[in-house]
Amino acid sequence: MNFVFISPNFPDNYYLFCRGLKNNGVNVLGIGDTPYNALSDNVKENLTEYYYVHSLENYDEKLRAVAFFTFKYGKIDFIESNNEYWLASDAQLRTDFNVTTGPKADEIRYFRSKTAMKEDYAKANVKTARYHVPSTIDKAKEFIKEVGYPVIVKPDDGVGAIKTYKITNDQELVTFFQSFNPKQPYIMEEFVEGDLISFDGICDSHGDVVIPTHHVFPNQIMDVVNNLTDVFYYTNKEIPQDLYEAGQRVLRAFKAKSRFYHLEFFRLTKDKIGLGKKGDLIGLEVNMRVPGGYTPDMIDYAYQMDIYQAWADVICYDHNNQYIPLKKKYCAFYGRRRFNKYKHKDKDVLKKYMRNLMMFQEMPRALSDAMGDYFYICTFDTLEEMTAFRAYLSERE
Repeated sequence: MNFVFISPNFPDNYYLFCRGLKNNGVNVLGIGDTPYNALSDNVKENLTEYYYVHSLENYDEKLRAVAFFTFKYGKIDFIESNNEYWLASDAQLRTDFNVTTGPKADEIRYFRSKTAMKEDYAKANVKTARYHVPSTIDKAKEFIKEVGYPVIVKPDDGVGAIKTYKITNDQELVTFFQSFNPKQPYIMEEFVEGDLISFDGICDSHGDVVIPTHHVFPNQIMDVVNNLTDVFYYTNKEIPQDLYEAGQRVLRAFKAKSRFYHLEFFRLTKDKIGLGKKGDLIGLEVNMRVPGGYTPDMIDYAYQMDIYQAWADVICYDHNNQYIPLKKKYCAFYGRRRFNKYKHKDKDVLKKYMRNLMMFQEMPRALSDAMGDYFYICTFDTLEEMTAFRAYLSERE
């Protein structure tokens, strides 16, 4: 099998995907914009060959790289970056080289466009927030008259919570339209009062769930990015049955196959006319890639398994060969900001949570706005212990 992996060195834990593939005898062919001599030994050791490009933004360079690998190794079986930013480029490469193991250029719209996602959510029988595609302020006001303030506006095709805003009154609506560019499509949605949760994992070539996991996000991601607040979320021990069933329907509706997924939902915390009842699941976004940052490592720690090897097993054999213990843990992520003055310094945290600590390190600059400047990852047996951990790390002077 020939697997082209785009950017195997960033994020820095992605070499583990390459390691899993190499363990299964795959030719792992890397393409990246870091010179070979600057790659870590971990990356070098888990690649069959590496092709350096000056910029991953330059599609022609990547095209030539895949053409070289095709000439040298034969037909390419997979092209993946596992990174949301490169999804469209990955799809175009698959189209140009007729690689059928992932979405092609004409299919990637449903993985990227928030308005297009609504169609497949409907096929999956999952409710979504009512929405409007802004064009004029008068039409926006008509929509707001129906759903009420606040509303959320965000790019129709965007990554994460970048350029996502909450509009709470007419003046803020005017301000938004003063800088509105109709050539950059936005989507306006009703505000959903609910808890943000995700259904994450790996699906096989039929879109069936192989490895299911579940994360809870008490912090609003939009506020984290816009206000640079602390970041806290966790891998949950148990997966609610309605979340599992909704997630499986979504994967099939979106025709996902042989990939990691990160599906975001709100669980309503109160009834809302026109939307649903308290406790209902509301589809937010699909992300047909690995959950962000060091979340795969959190899954490893919570489920006591190798999620990277499990992914490689699904790629190669269409099933998981890794043992998953029945006993699971909570795994919590806490990202701190350097400009905050915390009551409990790092040395105090490390001493108190030495037995729970799994990771403590700097966050790469490219991820720090959304994830914090540096972070702790800890495991816990009980929700009460984890809640106390969050309170301890967040306390200010």
